[in-house]
Amino acid sequence: MTTITTSDGTRIFYKDWGAKDAQPIVFSHGWPLSADAWDAQMVFFANQGFRTIAHDRRSHGRSDQVWADNTMDQYADDLAELIEQLDLHDVVLVGHSTGGGEVTRYVGRHGTARVAKVALIGAVPPLMLKTEANPGGLPIDAFDAIRKGTYDNRSQFFHDLTIPFYGYNREGAVISEGTRLEFWREGMMGGLKGQLDSIRAFSESDFHTDLAKFDVPTLVLHGDDDQIVPIGASALETVKIVKGARLVVYEGADHGLTATHQDRFNADLLDFIRE
Repeated sequence: MTTITTSDGTRIFYKDWGAKDAQPIVFSHGWPLSADAWDAQMVFFANQGFRTIAHDRRSHGRSDQVWADNTMDQYADDLAELIEQLDLHDVVLVGHSTGGGEVTRYVGRHGTARVAKVALIGAVPPLMLKTEANPGGLPIDAFDAIRKGTYDNRSQFFHDLTIPFYGYNREGAVISEGTRLEFWREGMMGGLKGQLDSIRAFSESDFHTDLAKFDVPTLVLHGDDDQIVPIGASALETVKIVKGARLVVYEGADHGLTATHQDRFNADLLDFIRE
């Protein structure tokens, strides 16, 4: 397996496809998945002449399962080490859901010297948790329920989560059992402790300061029927903070739109990158 070893000794698995001298696109996956969630995009963009890279977040997929430091700051630092060890420049950063938080915190902590563009897809910034200052967020009870479901019966919870994740509970939805099984497979590859820690990381991290540091072209793409990361407290707030950000809303689309709207998403992302 291809891995890097971070400064704290954690091995991070990554895939690296396409021409090594091409412009790199680095994909960051959502919770509780792995780099495999981006396979279709990696093949598509590699065939379009890009170098495509995706990693398994620490404690997810094939990366080391660590007890501590499953935090958004550490996720961002791991991403920075991946970019630096592969000596990537002119990078397009693409983050879905929790991966969008990882990418955003990377910019906040490491800047954009190596970054050309950023795409946030169904992403968690600026803050998922409902607070007095963030009344549009989700109550802590919602995240406590995710923690309980993951701890009590992770296998069943991940399988059930696919229904709202992909909008399969909506009228007219065509359910793909293969997609549900793939979500379950990727989720079950990760470590329970790290996945539990990650719930706090994606739900309680405040990205307002990080977003204010964005100074490269940014795409914010979201489904308006996202049942996992509601658009009101995420994308619609993010574009108020990131100067010049482009908002693209998929009407009726779900959280897993990179799969359920794969061709449209790939085309829109390609247009954004090539502009």
